[in-house]
Amino acid sequence: MWTTNERRTAISLSTPSTPRLRLRPAAPPGSARTALDGAWWPRSADPVAELPGLILALQDHGPIDDHRPITHVLLRKDDWDSRPRRLRVDGPDDTRVVRLSWFDSLPSGLLTAIHADGRRVDLFTVPAATPWTEAEAAMNLAIHPHDHLGVPGLLAALVPPGRTARAGTPTASESAWESEGGRLRRDLGAR
Repeated sequence: MWTTNERRTAISLSTPSTPRLRLRPAAPPGSARTALDGAWWPRSADPVAELPGLILALQDHGPIDDHRPITHVLLRKDDWDSRPRRLRVDGPDDTRVVRLSWFDSLPSGLLTAIHADGRRVDLFTVPAATPWTEAEAAMNLAIHPHDHLGVPGLLAALVPPGRTARAGTPTASESAWESEGGRLRRDLGAR
């Protein structure tokens, strides 16, 4: 059962910011769908402040005659500071309420926006605290035509050489292996 706060529609009191967003060019009709459609680098982990600008930018992307609104956004719980269920988005032409769903099972750094016609946009979300040069490099890698890393690999790529990942953070090779159903044995060195 939802609490009163969960039923309430969240409203951003500030004007939607211009998102730091990179999208892949539109693929030709009939081509295979890519793992990611782009990358986004929010300024904070506050979904009420960050999502309206992103939603408006995604709705404006695409053919001029195809402005289907985004009605639903899927996010990972641990990536954000709060978890509203509904968000009011005030656009230049209209105001709408977008449903937000929160999951533990989504990969960290993945955001999926769903249009009213069922189309989806999968974005790699760069953590807000990432330094500028690392964030830019990760966003460019996410939209590269030959990128096959996916979200776990892109997150692992944010750890520059010479620095170690935080404890419990998989390496790029571990992420690639585990995303394909494998598991690395942590006790291999103990033999």
